[in-house]
Amino acid sequence: MDRAQKEKVVEELGQIFESSGVVVVAHYEGLTVAEMQDLRAQMREAGGSVRVAKNKLAKIALEGKAVASITEYLEGMTVLAFSEDPVAAAKVMDKYAKGNEKLVILGGAMGETALDPAGVKAVAAMPSREELIAQIVSQIGAPAANIAGAIGAPASNIASILSTIEEKAA
Repeated sequence: MDRAQKEKVVEELGQIFESSGVVVVAHYEGLTVAEMQDLRAQMREAGGSVRVAKNKLAKIALEGKAVASITEYLEGMTVLAFSEDPVAAAKVMDKYAKGNEKLVILGGAMGETALDPAGVKAVAAMPSREELIAQIVSQIGAPAANIAGAIGAPASNIASILSTIEEKAA
């Protein structure tokens, strides 16, 4: 890799570190190519990405970034998982690590907040942005549905009473 290619990689990593809601660092020693492709596919489905880069280049790219706290984890064979959604990458990595002991989560960062492995698990347990939006919308819509049901109920009650009286009269 020549100097120009290294500069390009550092620039790409810098943009990733700036735009990501969460970055997770893990050791992947022993993962097969098929397992790594599976991890990448799962991450893509969740809206995130997986990147393997030289630790030295990643450390250069981290200088001055909010997620610079992950520098300490960049030793050995590391893989970076990241997503704009603050929990997507953590969820996928945590789930994959539970099913494959070769992937060991070292830690990560959410903005300026450093995460140890337990912190990554805690973030993974949080609802995603889409889940939160769905919960909020259902909470906003519930009172309106209750009001509509209450307004419609007396009319249906009157109709059933009238039909009952009609049946008894006949």
